[in-house]
Amino acid sequence: MNPKTSCPGNPLSSPMSLNGSRREFLHVGLLAGLGLTLPEFLKMQAQGAQKHYESKEGVAKSVIQIFLPGGLAQQESFDPKPYAPSEYRGPFGTVKTKLPGVVFSEHMKHLAQMADKITVIRSMSHGEAAHERGTHNMFTGYRPSPALQFPSMGSVVSHELGSKNNLPPYVCVPNVPNIFAGSGYLSTAYGPFGLGADPARGDFKVRDLNLPQGVDDERFHRRKSMLATVDAHFRSLEKADTLDSMDAFYQHAYKLISSQKAREAFDLSKEPEKLKEMYGKTQAGQRMLLARRLAEAGVRFVSLTAGGWDHHDNIKEGIQGNLPAVDKAVAALLKDLEQRGMLDNTLVMLTSEFGRTPKINKTNGRDHWPRVFSVMLAGGGVQKGLIYGKSNALAAEPEEDKVGVQDFATTIYHQLGITADKELMAPGGRPIEIVDGGNVISDLLI
Repeated sequence: MNPKTSCPGNPLSSPMSLNGSRREFLHVGLLAGLGLTLPEFLKMQAQGAQKHYESKEGVAKSVIQIFLPGGLAQQESFDPKPYAPSEYRGPFGTVKTKLPGVVFSEHMKHLAQMADKITVIRSMSHGEAAHERGTHNMFTGYRPSPALQFPSMGSVVSHELGSKNNLPPYVCVPNVPNIFAGSGYLSTAYGPFGLGADPARGDFKVRDLNLPQGVDDERFHRRKSMLATVDAHFRSLEKADTLDSMDAFYQHAYKLISSQKAREAFDLSKEPEKLKEMYGKTQAGQRMLLARRLAEAGVRFVSLTAGGWDHHDNIKEGIQGNLPAVDKAVAALLKDLEQRGMLDNTLVMLTSEFGRTPKINKTNGRDHWPRVFSVMLAGGGVQKGLIYGKSNALAAEPEEDKVGVQDFATTIYHQLGITADKELMAPGGRPIEIVDGGNVISDLLI
């Protein structure tokens, strides 16, 4: 069973229906003439109310979420079991890390040399063995519910902290990876901005950030003035609250397009070739390089995916084809952030929806296993050189310091200055805590 990579029914993948004379006029007339077909993220902001953001201070100013879809095997990554029987140990050897007595899988030689900069949790656990449900857990901090769609961490960050430097607060690279990465019961105004293109492509260019051919700055601002006039006219005829949110949407769109600094945040051509090589000219490498660039520019939450990890068959080939590039790219990201003085205030998290079964199966793979798996944290006020928690001898169960998704999410929010037990309003005015019952894992933090 493969993880979902698209979002059928997600408002982010569908054009906004602009009903009524005012909306139709704006969409077909002014906006069509200007060529402003911004991604669905910005279109859907029209449905969100304006918000006055409280000033908050957290240790972490940005989060880079690296999600490995499919289920990364703990045994073939951060928690090898070199003394287990071969059918449990798997096909690979180990590599020594900078931490005495700690080894990683042999295909993690770069991160092994960065082990004194990171925290590895070897005792992550939940009870959801299906891809969709496990992904929901890791993106939201909640178990799935048939009654309510919970917002992703990125959307909560967008809701609580707002935008900075005219940039979207929550960006997905290259696209919104699954429905659980969305805004849930929150307004779609807080949903992610998907790039619509992969930074690993040689012709990478973010859709709709540049003015269309034939529209110069003068024409752009003239059209903006005309739109303001039309807004004022229709506001006198209609008093719906959605008109104010529509105005907020257009202002955000104009700021993003008219700000040279905002547009340049997405421009990988500004990075030197030597740095691109350090990350690796791979899918993982270029996505992580862009993530660093976005965090540096002011994006609060960058979420990216890399590779495919659902290795039910031939896990040896699957790991060999995926892990070396990710290992190199993550290590380069950490080095780059540190050299720029950004690591202390940028929280990097490497996660997957669950782990893999302790025993190799009949097709030389491993199946779904949520009982214990490994995740990595770095920067953003997290301890350096820490192995937290422990799995048992076969990587089948947590043996020490079990970590659940609620505590994990609460700790991430805490580092951003967000109170996880704060109540947000779901449809119908029902108050829902950002995380229900989680605690900050203080041992992970500096």
